[in-house]
Amino acid sequence: MNHFSDRFPPLPPETWSAEQKQYAQEIINGPRGALLSPFVPLMRSPELMAHASRMGEYLRYRSALGQRLSELAILITSRRWSQQVEWAIHAPIALREGVAEQTIEAIRQGRQPEGLPEDEAALYAFSTELFCNQSVSDHTYDRALALFGEQGVMDLVGINGYYSLLSMVMNVARTPVPASTAQPLPAMPAV
Repeated sequence: MNHFSDRFPPLPPETWSAEQKQYAQEIINGPRGALLSPFVPLMRSPELMAHASRMGEYLRYRSALGQRLSELAILITSRRWSQQVEWAIHAPIALREGVAEQTIEAIRQGRQPEGLPEDEAALYAFSTELFCNQSVSDHTYDRALALFGEQGVMDLVGINGYYSLLSMVMNVARTPVPASTAQPLPAMPAV
């Protein structure tokens, strides 16, 4: 078996169980409009897929942070997990939503972006500390709380966690990267 082959390729619809059909149709009828990655590998656990989809719909489309900041958090998480599929999908969306091209490129390269607006700087610091330290300092927490409120802080934690789950799913599955205008993530140096 090829080392890079998709471990969980699409299942032919005629092989889907009743549960898979039900939950897949819910995703297709939702804002995504199709059964796309990471839901292709998640079809192996239909109820997990359904719960993940519902959480993702809220975090991606309706979080207290709004689209621009949500997309920035998704990019930070994608870079942390070196998740090419999420990066390919979300880097163009982040650019369209107003994240600066130089910010996206710095994150892609694994560098701290410079000259960020205050809300993006606070989000970057929060997410980066959370990933690196498994917690955030009082200063970083208070800064995020002042800008985003309690719901925004919790939604930011949710985005980091949810997209970590999706990154883990697709990294294990070796989900193929879709065509994208985004440059792929370079390998990160070992720590």
